Amino acid sequence: MRIAIFGAGAIGCHLAALLGRQGEAGVSLIARGLHLAALQANGLRFVSDEEDFTLPVAANDDPAAFGVQDFVIVTLKAHQSPGAVEAMRPLLGPDTAVVTAMNGVPWWYFHGIETGFPAGPVEAVDPGGAQWHGLGPERAVGCVVYPAAEIVEPGVCRHIDGNSYTLGEPDGTRSERASALSRLLIAAGFRAPVRPRIRDEIWVKLWGNLCFNPISALTHATLAEIGSDDEVRRLVEAMMREGQAVGEALGVRFRIPLERRLEGAVAVGAHKTSMLQDLERGRPMEIDALVGAVSELGRRAGVATPAIDTVLALIRLRARMAGTYPQ
Repeated sequence: MRIAIFGAGAIGCHLAALLGRQGEAGVSLIARGLHLAALQANGLRFVSDEEDFTLPVAANDDPAAFGVQDFVIVTLKAHQSPGAVEAMRPLLGPDTAVVTAMNGVPWWYFHGIETGFPAGPVEAVDPGGAQWHGLGPERAVGCVVYPAAEIVEPGVCRHIDGNSYTLGEPDGTRSERASALSRLLIAAGFRAPVRPRIRDEIWVKLWGNLCFNPISALTHATLAEIGSDDEVRRLVEAMMREGQAVGEALGVRFRIPLERRLEGAVAVGAHKTSMLQDLERGRPMEIDALVGAVSELGRRAGVATPAIDTVLALIRLRARMAGTYPQ
């Protein structure tokens, strides 16, 4: 089994380290810059509370160096993925699956499901349908990423928490390709269930990210601080109710109550969201995948999202002021 991980950030390196150590699959990393140089010179070092090991890894900035793969696991930020389609082409054969291990609404959302709405790309995350037409939704396997990790220096990945990567086919079938990837991930030490309703899983994570991420970037508050402010908490609840209405209009089942999901996020404590961390580091934020796409889905479904739209306008302006979002 040949697996290329496209994007050697924290999640990509988390996957590469444990899959590479297990040794059942041939794993390669698409990386760049100082990180690539360190991986090529020294290998990939993986650090956690339980272990610290280094292993050699096949890494290159030219996907053509690795040829056709069985799986391409895309671990880029969602806004980076459309621009990488051409670079992915050398990795794709007729049966190659593309696993979307990214946050937010996936570009293939309207593939393989009867929603009453036309199939096609989600413009917020796939402008002009670059991935829909360039990769093909039939290649897509959904993946919800739960681990937390970080690149602490070039070539070094620190695992913080979590080991679950939930998989699922857009059409809900338990395909052999999803099952095969699940077996590989489990053998490497991950939790990797295959779920028949992958969009339900996507929405459980998105439900919190939709509101806590942009609000934290706007206020520089942690999850606990957001949850302890009564006025802001009411805004969070309003955004979550709107998000739930959008999801349910598209056939999603929310298996946990809103209050429980909200409290679960607040219980994480003095944590800075990924969007706030990106803002502080001068990086583009995942605005469209986490917020803009939900607003777009609401318009498609005829569901009003005034609270979401207001926060979306504010976080887009904040990003423009930081020079990290298109004018």
